Amino acid sequence: MGKLIRVTASPPLCVRSKLVCFSLVYLLTTLSLFLYVSLSRNQCIFRYSPFDPIQTKMFSFPSSYGEHKYALPTHRSSCSSPVFFSDYWTVLNEIHSICRESSSSETLRYIHGKSKTFGGNFSTQKRFSYFNHSNNDVEVPCGFFRDFPISNSDRAEMDKCELVVASAIFNDHDKIRQPVGLGVKTLETVCFYMFIDNKTLNSLFHHNVISKNNPKDYRIGAWRIIKISESDNLYPNPAMNGVIPKYLIHRLFPNSKFSIWIDAKIQLMIDPLLIIHSMLVIPEVDIAISKHPFFVNTIEEAMATARWKKWGDVDGLRMQMETYCEHGLKPWSSHKLPYPTDVPDSAMILRKHGRRSNLFSCFMFNELEAFNPRDQLAFAFVRDHINPMVKMNMFEVEVFEQVVVEYRHNLKKIETSSYEDKEEEQKQESMRTIRNRRRWLDHESWSLNSSSCESYLMEM
Repeated sequence: MGKLIRVTASPPLCVRSKLVCFSLVYLLTTLSLFLYVSLSRNQCIFRYSPFDPIQTKMFSFPSSYGEHKYALPTHRSSCSSPVFFSDYWTVLNEIHSICRESSSSETLRYIHGKSKTFGGNFSTQKRFSYFNHSNNDVEVPCGFFRDFPISNSDRAEMDKCELVVASAIFNDHDKIRQPVGLGVKTLETVCFYMFIDNKTLNSLFHHNVISKNNPKDYRIGAWRIIKISESDNLYPNPAMNGVIPKYLIHRLFPNSKFSIWIDAKIQLMIDPLLIIHSMLVIPEVDIAISKHPFFVNTIEEAMATARWKKWGDVDGLRMQMETYCEHGLKPWSSHKLPYPTDVPDSAMILRKHGRRSNLFSCFMFNELEAFNPRDQLAFAFVRDHINPMVKMNMFEVEVFEQVVVEYRHNLKKIETSSYEDKEEEQKQESMRTIRNRRRWLDHESWSLNSSSCESYLMEM
């Protein structure tokens, strides 16, 4: 008899070969990622780890508050410089390591004393004389010539922050919006601070967003609310008061290593640790800020500011531009600096706190006090004239629109003042309208004749 031959089925090739199995998994993963990036609506940002640990919703606003009404639409579908976000846990550990190893960001010496204004109101020549800061022993002007009216308990908490996200609402001009996409450890690492005034606080009371029962420690979701007391130390213009935390954030949070400023009209959609890592740490810069969506030249922005009445004092705008042109403001195409534009969208500013970024912030604040709170107008002049030069990442507008969502300002505000106060406000508003209209009628006097900006305008 013949021998019985037993035939056994051999295992499939993908089981026998680990290399083939791994190759198939890699191929499928790569194809999936390729299709995701290629077919997604926007290619400006990409997260390596779509399964990062995201926190659940932190706060529910009353329906009457309407914090998510009137979002501005975006239509840009691609950009030339996409931003890649690393793994959340890798970023968390790396930023913790940077904070442990870095020394205090307070390397500058500031002028102290008292003045009639919060910023000291220095002359043009005096302000510009500090731009060349080659000696750290020289004290520089950086606000706080009058007391900033916050409580001692708030100040003590602010001193503890190493990474801070800050914003401000004055005159009930915006809604408080919660950040989205925070990792599970982010609130243990990052402080969120919202500065508000009395009018905004009364609006929050009106909508039952916060309770009056705990007047010392207001919190709304991720945000710790810092109430700025009414004081003669501040400016009559609420917009200028908002400039204090926006540009003097390194002085309000003296131990912070990184910060993100966001205007209250925008909502943060990406974890701040990921943004800081991708836009500051990896490119090794001091400041990251978005390009302006429409304008490139500073005087373009100045003309638009006058045309659309974003600032009523047209004579003041013209004087500001003449001052900068006289002292060396050039169109972006004329200088050799590695920046694609002279006009930013300053709704979000990322900073690595240190000598260069702190100097830039101080000098920006001084210019805003000297002229007006429209910070796009002073940006290029300060950036191009300070020494040491600040290292800056001016990223694409499309990236900005994916990192945040922008909303309109409050369309309807809550009336919280007395009848007499409202009557006086209306009277002052009427007087301002008359003055602005007269200035507006003279706007065509902007000409090339005897202008310090002649060469700028001709090239533009």
